[in-house]
Amino acid sequence: MRTTPLAGRRVIELGTMLAAPFATHILSQLGAEVIKVEPPAGDPTRSLVRGGPSGTFIAYSHGKKSVCIDLSMAEGRAAFHTLLASADALVHNLAPKAARKLGVSREECAAINPALIYCHIRGYAAGPQENDLASNPVAEAATGVMEANIVNGRPSRLGPSYHDQFAGAYAVIGILAAMLQPQAGPAARQVEVGLYETGLHVASRDLVGVQLKTHLFGCPEREPHGEFSMPGYGAYLTADDRWIYLLMLSDAHWRKFCEAMQLPQAGDDDLATLRQRKKDRGRVEMLVKTAMATYSFDDAVNRLKAAGVGFTEVLPLERVLEAPQAHQPGKLRAVQFRGLDFEVPEFPRVGAADEDLKTLPPPALGEHTVDVLIAAGITPSACEILIASGAVAVANLDSFAWAAVRHSA
Repeated sequence: MRTTPLAGRRVIELGTMLAAPFATHILSQLGAEVIKVEPPAGDPTRSLVRGGPSGTFIAYSHGKKSVCIDLSMAEGRAAFHTLLASADALVHNLAPKAARKLGVSREECAAINPALIYCHIRGYAAGPQENDLASNPVAEAATGVMEANIVNGRPSRLGPSYHDQFAGAYAVIGILAAMLQPQAGPAARQVEVGLYETGLHVASRDLVGVQLKTHLFGCPEREPHGEFSMPGYGAYLTADDRWIYLLMLSDAHWRKFCEAMQLPQAGDDDLATLRQRKKDRGRVEMLVKTAMATYSFDDAVNRLKAAGVGFTEVLPLERVLEAPQAHQPGKLRAVQFRGLDFEVPEFPRVGAADEDLKTLPPPALGEHTVDVLIAAGITPSACEILIASGAVAVANLDSFAWAAVRHSA
């Protein structure tokens, strides 16, 4: 078995919803011990589906330990400080005002543990809006993504919280960079990621593209969004009403597609280049649409594969994990929670199947409170006093029951 790269590292998470929990999920998959410190009410994702945990909690909290501490109480804060002194990194996505109120600002944490890597995922990084609140949709709205996604005449969020997850991934990069330079000064141990700044970086291509068009044409002309910037690059229906998404990036792709579908246009000089196809976009789209509608799904797949055309079926979520590719070793982890079995995708990495990484089910709120605090140096009797005072809490396995009738096969 391979040793995981972050084995022996301890990371404390003060995270809710997605950005910070996603970051610590990756660190956990890299072998770090992740301690999820939660308030008495728990992470909100514990109660989003029928009174119980959501897919977010199950997918990104397995492998972690849960410690329940009330940071609004002096006794709880003191217990947290003891735990903090033993950590390599802290990751949180509290609002700046909340972080100061709970005593977990960078300065306060550095005073307790000078070697701590302090990672704050926040709405906005340093600047005039640094104390403003932001969420994933706010970042989409502020960085140009939402304006292009019109649903029923209204700018709308994309759906999945990609900016939260990008921010979490950027946080991991910052933490790993800090770990690579342990002798550097305090500034190197501060990792700050803003959702807004994350959105700017993700949108760099489009933001620079608008500037380029302004330089060249004197106005901010924009390419059509998404796949429509490449004619033939998109989803098309087969004769039996199944969607296939075609990869059509280059002139070679176009030639292979025409050969696969037996289109005479394969040799047409007026459609040979991407520039020509963009100029005659409507004609190309109609050619592709008509060609795909001529064949059944199975026939189209056989033709496309034989010609080496890139494609995939457009799958609903409930069918995604049926693919043989998804079931190769190291791609899914079997996780149990409350008597239910889940297949949870792994953080993609070479050798995941050979790593000595234990599977811990998503923890009950406060499941590891006593064990973790005792390991940090708090005596069992002191833990009992903390529990009695309400400063910390232990697991209540009857804390919820899904208010839904389970399907039985």
